[in-house]
Amino acid sequence: MTPKEIAAMIDHTLLKADAVPEQIRKLCAEAKEYNFASVCINPCYVSLAADELAGSGVKVCTVIGFPLGAATSQIKAEEAMLAVEQGAAEVDMVMNIGALKAGDYALVESDIRSVVRSAGRALVKVIIETFYLTDEEKIKATEIVANSGAAFVKTSTGFAGGGATVEDVRLMKETAGTLLQVKAAGGVRSYEDAMAMIEAGAARIGTSGGIAIVSGGGNAGPGSGY
Repeated sequence: MTPKEIAAMIDHTLLKADAVPEQIRKLCAEAKEYNFASVCINPCYVSLAADELAGSGVKVCTVIGFPLGAATSQIKAEEAMLAVEQGAAEVDMVMNIGALKAGDYALVESDIRSVVRSAGRALVKVIIETFYLTDEEKIKATEIVANSGAAFVKTSTGFAGGGATVEDVRLMKETAGTLLQVKAAGGVRSYEDAMAMIEAGAARIGTSGGIAIVSGGGNAGPGSGY
């Protein structure tokens, strides 16, 4: 794939707790320069990013219930609604991980559906946090996401003990089939990493190393959890 083709699949990400407005402006400028799919930032910066990216074609993506997924469904839904009102075109929500592991699949699905409804036309990606799940749980989580109306199932927040793996992306894609797309996030920092995830079935890459990936600069090193 060409660098331009890969760039169009990257969510240029900065989710550090100590990120400041100037870093968000820089992130947006980079996203416009390299034509990334979106910038992925914390909700408090959605309005700023929307202003910076206006007319550029680069989307604003934010995170919901991040990084634990343990907020109530009502709070997640309100957070998503406000983010969309402020300019987010995509929202990456964290699944209720504890509910999944407890076998409360109805709660997991209703939690996701509440965000999908509140997000309206915005594209919803659901982070299942593969680090905490068995293969059987990853399959079940992907099936639930497919039934919920979301557009993507996503591997990781990047803030747990592990990130995306080729094996997980392949398993999620095989489970999702044509019903969902897969986003790989967490530890994807080189061209080789990105291509491995794409070949396994990822349609989107979440990373703080997008510039290194598309410019052939090698490993981008540790970033924002991504």
